Amino acid sequence: MRVLVIGSGGREHALVLGLDRDPSVTDLHVAPGNPGTAAVATNHAVDIVSSDAVVALAQEIEADLVVIGPEVPLVVGVADALRAAGFATFGPGEQAAKIEGSKAFAKDVMAAAGVRTAHSEIVDSPARLDAALDRFGPTWVVKDDGLAAGKGVVVTPDRVAARAHAADLLESGHPVLLESFLDGPEVSLFCLVDGETVVPLLPAQDHKRVGDGDAGPNTGGMGAYTPLPWLPEEMTTRIVDEVVAPVAAELARRGIPFSGLLYAGLAIGADGPAVVEFNCRFGDPETQAVLALLRSPLGVALNATATGHLDQLPPLEWEPGAAVTVVLAAENYPGRPRTGDPITGADAEGVLHAGTASVDGSVVSSGGRVLSVVGVGEDLAAARAQAYERLSGVKLAGAHYRRDIGLAAEEGRISI
Repeated sequence: MRVLVIGSGGREHALVLGLDRDPSVTDLHVAPGNPGTAAVATNHAVDIVSSDAVVALAQEIEADLVVIGPEVPLVVGVADALRAAGFATFGPGEQAAKIEGSKAFAKDVMAAAGVRTAHSEIVDSPARLDAALDRFGPTWVVKDDGLAAGKGVVVTPDRVAARAHAADLLESGHPVLLESFLDGPEVSLFCLVDGETVVPLLPAQDHKRVGDGDAGPNTGGMGAYTPLPWLPEEMTTRIVDEVVAPVAAELARRGIPFSGLLYAGLAIGADGPAVVEFNCRFGDPETQAVLALLRSPLGVALNATATGHLDQLPPLEWEPGAAVTVVLAAENYPGRPRTGDPITGADAEGVLHAGTASVDGSVVSSGGRVLSVVGVGEDLAAARAQAYERLSGVKLAGAHYRRDIGLAAEEGRISI
């Protein structure tokens, strides 16, 4: 297969590395890619939210499969344009991608499918804000109703802080979603979905807060680990049966079947799984850890999903042990990051590029989450040790990272 991957982050670097390990993938292209993907694929400078530009590139390279990484091209319908042009495409069409693009749409689908989720209310006017806030708490969950790259969420016991975030969103023209707080540890479960066929990958856990001990503001994700030693094996089946399969069936019933990667972000409470959010694509940084343990050929699995043959895919096989991803972030992230600084050690084993660029032959920082460093091992402790050992060989002025990715699980401090 000749495969084109759309995107430029750590998730796409992980996808490219996974596809490169698949013997059936003979030629790899990425748009726009990054300096890391350039080592194993051909990068193309293309506007990935332009359907015409992406279709033209797929035609130029005669792609057998197109894999769309980020949410924005999916939400604006790039997958629809590719399919209309005859390309097997991994990623949902515009209507199904609303499961991430509109939280109000996702809530409506979950209600129709009978899926447990937080009680919620949409606020679209500052005049209604205070009364709505009074109906929530003592922990407020305030979300941007649209796409916010993982950073449009504030979870706080401080009503003043909750109100300020909501007011800022409304002032910028974004409706606000208020939710009741879901207690219990969070789980990210990625599922390959082809209509009503659902194949789960390994469950993972992301670390959203910027600082150790879950301190500071939310980010796009500072690290992840898989599998989850504290999660009973049967819980994955339960999540598929109670959450993902009913949502996939409801989307199919509405005439907008999902094809691609459906990501369920869940809180696992005493009553079982409840949905925090859905995403319409692989999550970052969980993908970097999950794909590091995938033994089955990635290209075969993605192609089976894209071509409507997921029900014929052999059961996925996984390497034993664990994988940990630690994100190296630029100075001031998740605020406006400092960029343009040289990076050393970025070409080492297990180092995946995200916010990087090549300038005069050197790799420099170009975004907030600069690199993802992946470690694998026979257990979580060994995987953590390898990730942090690899990270010690990377140098970037002013950079920061969390030192406790997976630590609570390693120490047995997480339970349902």
